[in-house]
This record gives sequence, structure tokens and C-alpha cells, in this order.
Amino acid sequence: MFPKLFFIFILIGIPEIGISQINDENIRVKVLHKNVIGKEFVFGKCDEKAKTETHLTYLGRIKTKKGKTYKLMNSAWIWGSHRATNRILIFNGNNQYLGNYAVTMTSDLPTELNNGILVFRNTDSECDKKVASRISFKNGLPKEFFRKCNNEYGDIYSFDGNN
Repeated sequence: MFPKLFFIFILIGIPEIGISQINDENIRVKVLHKNVIGKEFVFGKCDEKAKTETHLTYLGRIKTKKGKTYKLMNSAWIWGSHRATNRILIFNGNNQYLGNYAVTMTSDLPTELNNGILVFRNTDSECDKKVASRISFKNGLPKEFFRKCNNEYGDIYSFDGNN
């Protein structure tokens, strides 16, 4: 009886898992091709029928001192009962995904990219709104960076990628 129930679960459950998340690669490339800086694009809808929603915001392009080009994008994948997986996605100049910085909260995502500097403004009520973090990408992708919440506290985020 157990093997039969397990087999039925696999047949029914696997397709649900497979379609529960939007094809990230395709929607990311769509947003990169649109080349619209600062506009949030929403794919899916987290409701009774579809259990996931993805918010993507293209921040812009960085050219390093050594001539490498990187494109940065905020990603918030909302799933389940409104949980979110938040990342800063990094692509090369040919729109190939290189990796990401996973951040804790949606409010921890950067607000803008300005002349090779990624800017994080504090929007969380627990952080000092006068404090902003500015992370330079002019020398390449930082292995990790510190995002300030106030003058003493904050979070360290690390790059997770192929490079």
C-alpha cells in the first residue's frame, strides 16, 4: 500500500512543483532586453491558483576599470503564504547569469545604481533612514559587502556564483 501511495504522490506532486515557479531564466532575459532601468516587472500572481509571483527590477549596467560589463537586477520571488526570496542578480554584458547576492528582506534590496555604485537606502522602520550604503562595483564584483542598518549594525552579503 505504501509504495502505491508514494508512486501516486510522485505522479501528482512533481508536476505541481515543476509549474509552481515561473521560468526564471526567460523572464529575466525579457527584462534585460527591455532595458528599462528602475521599472518593476511582475510575473505571476501569488493567489489561490498560482502560488508564486516574481518581481524583477533592472538596475542598470556597470563597466569596471578593467573593461568588464555587468548588469544588475533586483529579484523578489514571492511564494507560499507571502514569503519572499530576495536576490541581487548579476549578469554579464551578454545577459548570461553569473550569480547573485541573496539578501534577507525585500527592503534590503538596493534602490539604485549610480555611476558604478550600488545604493541601498534604508526603508525598513528598524533602520536609520539617514544612513545609506554605497557599494562600488568599479573594481569588479565584491566577494562580499556590508549593508548598513545604522552606524553600528547591518548585514554582510556574499556573492554566490560561478566566478
